[in-house]
Amino acid sequence: MEYRQLGSSGTRVSKLCLGTMNFGGRTEEDEAHRIIDTAIDGGINFIDTADVYGRGISEEFTGRALQANGKRDNVVLATKAVARMGDGPNDHGASRYHLTRAVENSLRRMQTDRIDLFYLHITDITTPIDEIVETLNVLVQQGKILYVGTSKWPVPLIMELLWKADIAGGPQVIAEQPPYNLTDRRAEMELVWTARRYGLALVPFGPLAGGVLSGVYRKGEPVPEGHQFKEVGGRDGHQRLTEETLDLVEALIPLAEARGVSMAELSLAWCAAQPGITSPITGPRTAGHVESALRAAEIELTAEELERVDEIIPPGTAVTRYFTIYDRMVKATVAGEPLGPF
Repeated sequence: MEYRQLGSSGTRVSKLCLGTMNFGGRTEEDEAHRIIDTAIDGGINFIDTADVYGRGISEEFTGRALQANGKRDNVVLATKAVARMGDGPNDHGASRYHLTRAVENSLRRMQTDRIDLFYLHITDITTPIDEIVETLNVLVQQGKILYVGTSKWPVPLIMELLWKADIAGGPQVIAEQPPYNLTDRRAEMELVWTARRYGLALVPFGPLAGGVLSGVYRKGEPVPEGHQFKEVGGRDGHQRLTEETLDLVEALIPLAEARGVSMAELSLAWCAAQPGITSPITGPRTAGHVESALRAAEIELTAEELERVDEIIPPGTAVTRYFTIYDRMVKATVAGEPLGPF
């Protein structure tokens, strides 16, 4: 397993990050433990969760798994807050009131004394950046969080956070978690350059576009049962299965076949190979999915293969807007409007 520097920090993480969003939903606890054990045994030392995943269940599964295998100190453990966790007016957001409680609750659920990387899960323009920075600084000084990151933040707001943190003497903001995959390369237009210039790790989610790039869905074939999408043109959450995405898959499959790898493995290997990308998040439902991801981590794409991908889906372009809430967040931020519950 290759290990890469986590932004401007001295911490090193595996080239793949284990995502746990399925824990407590499509993945039961026994399988969640197997997933974490398989990932760690395969060299993955970076685990991502969030308080909102299963309303705390994902964090609980993750914490119990790390207690059971005794590997808590072998991993960089990341979680997130800001998203809605209850019906009350202060059960979401980036206020001092909510973030302080959110961190305490995450520490309890994960049975740990610290959060190695704490992400602000979405933007909250109703809370002043100064308040956010002050709150995070206190949490760092208390040893409850080590590093800070953002998730799905527009570049202008990231820059303001970096500026205010620099003036305040902390916290150290080291990562952004954007949507990024072969169906949607728009992050390359501005975010990738910004991250490389200012020492931010990019830890993209959705490298398989919610399964669109898994190879399960094929042009002209019935949509298989038991998967996320029910029909072409349908949506699952913020992901899209369209004729354009199917055309993209058909163009990419010969590359995977020539390599003797699956479409999912090609897509994940491509994402990990892109400039500025630190560690794509793989979100397995089973331990078998982890094994496939570990195979992808060993793939080194040639310059010719990367050029062929660029011909099929040029840098900075998209065949679909993969994560539509991201566009809504950018629009709301620019307009100075609150995003609302998430």
